[in-house]
Amino acid sequence: MYSAVNTIWVLVGAALVFFMQAGFAMCEAGFTRSKNTGNILMKNLMDFCIGTPIYWLLGFGIMFAGTGALIGGFDPFVLGDYAGILPEGVPKLAFLIFQTVFCATAATIVSGAMAERTKFISYCIYSLMISAVVYPISGHWIWGGGWLAQLGFHDFAGSTAVHMVGGVASLIGARMLGPRIGKYGRDGKPRAILGHNLSIAALGVFILWFCWFGFNGCSTVSMTGDDTLVAAGSIFCTTNMAAAVACMTTMLFTWIRFKKPDVSMTFNAALGGLVAITAGCDMVSIGGSAIIGICAGIVLPLAVEFFDKVLKIDDPVGAISVHGVCGAMGTLLTGLFAVDGGLFYAGGFRFFGIQCLGVLSVIAWVAVTMTIIFTVIKHTIGLRASAQEELEGLDIHEHGLPSAYADFVQNTNMTSVSGKSAYPAPTVESSEKKATIDQAVPVQVVSAPSGISASDVKLSKVTILCNQAKFEDLKSQMNEIGVTGMTVTQVLGCGIQKGRTEYYRGVEMSMNLLPKIQVDIVVSKVPVCQVIAAAKRALYTGKIGDGKIFIYNVENVVKVRTGEEGYDALQGEE
Repeated sequence: MYSAVNTIWVLVGAALVFFMQAGFAMCEAGFTRSKNTGNILMKNLMDFCIGTPIYWLLGFGIMFAGTGALIGGFDPFVLGDYAGILPEGVPKLAFLIFQTVFCATAATIVSGAMAERTKFISYCIYSLMISAVVYPISGHWIWGGGWLAQLGFHDFAGSTAVHMVGGVASLIGARMLGPRIGKYGRDGKPRAILGHNLSIAALGVFILWFCWFGFNGCSTVSMTGDDTLVAAGSIFCTTNMAAAVACMTTMLFTWIRFKKPDVSMTFNAALGGLVAITAGCDMVSIGGSAIIGICAGIVLPLAVEFFDKVLKIDDPVGAISVHGVCGAMGTLLTGLFAVDGGLFYAGGFRFFGIQCLGVLSVIAWVAVTMTIIFTVIKHTIGLRASAQEELEGLDIHEHGLPSAYADFVQNTNMTSVSGKSAYPAPTVESSEKKATIDQAVPVQVVSAPSGISASDVKLSKVTILCNQAKFEDLKSQMNEIGVTGMTVTQVLGCGIQKGRTEYYRGVEMSMNLLPKIQVDIVVSKVPVCQVIAAAKRALYTGKIGDGKIFIYNVENVVKVRTGEEGYDALQGEE
């Protein structure tokens, strides 16, 4: 007898967990460089597209088709009778899609840690193998009636079964790949490689946070009965509390440690808190979830620094720390803070010991199998892209994509590494003749004002470098003295102060090139001294970084439209 309410609840959860793929794609794309954006998006898409049929063919049966201690069974196409493991009132296919999206989540975690340097074909093979064998077997131990489940191991929605599996696979993959070119200097110290779009990364975090209510809440796989309704409300609250507290903790931690709150690390902390609470969200109190959030908020930045600075493992998005470390920690903390059976609630050491055993066993399983898989790939088709492909970007080499942001590319004459234009030139009919420059740009000669000769007036170029925040003041001052023509460019540079030191994800970076505004003005009618005085009034604060003014002699100026030269070319219409 099927239950409409329970089935709808499971399907809603499946849809929300599926949408987490979008969140992971946005996070990973935002925290990496733009030249690899298309590659990142393709890998996230393929995780789900490869995982869906493979899990249907092999994974689901291995996970649920039997009650053996180590493996479920072999049931291609999910044709067997699963009445013994199906949630009450939920059809087999509804449960299949619900489990499929969890499998895809475990697979997609790895793409961020191995980003910007992994061959696309190699990644696709990895994705197939984790969905077919690695995830289903450890998942059977935990959720399919295997030996850990028989011992009483508790992982409600997948801190270990999903996230730690992905995190450990990330660790093995990133270690075998090696760091990105330029990540570490000759002295071994890490260099910050900034992500190209923090806005997209933030959107990904908010999507994941939203979808996590389905990831954890819908793992009740039921919405009938008063106890289940109470549990679902509690799960939503503990899930949200852990994430929020983890964010605050990391914000304060990085604020104290680096003198400023680290934005990207704080976003990572939200995910770390969500991962940590996933194992015990049904067993801990709201207070307990807050403590778990505090632990995640402190451990997350320390783990990121440890892998980056001590182990020299390059993880562009922090996947190892977020999913591996926080997943393991959250599973262990469930053994301490579970209201029913936790060590801190007079439950004794047995439950906590089982949690420790489960975490260590899954780490060992994933580490061994993924080492074998990545080693075979490395010594056959190769795991890492070439140095040229990495430096120029995987988008153009792996996918023939000049840029994932084509409308924002300023240089339209892009040339690929083969020497051929990445954009085909427009064709011109043979009968069509090109217009000459004189025909294309009509010239109207206007006589100069009487009494003034263009050749008798000195032309000067004034170049002003200033802070971006002062540009409006500068423009206003120039308008007041009659200067209306200027060229404005956003530039990077520094003066004798040599920039300043900042931190990105715990890595010190010297901001030798600071964002500035360069304003170029050519004057003749307005005295140069007046321009300089006005600029100084607008820019002066008395602090280092006010800017500099450069004055050059100009030989001549030609106005293209009219053909006027010198002084005349700089004057507007009467």
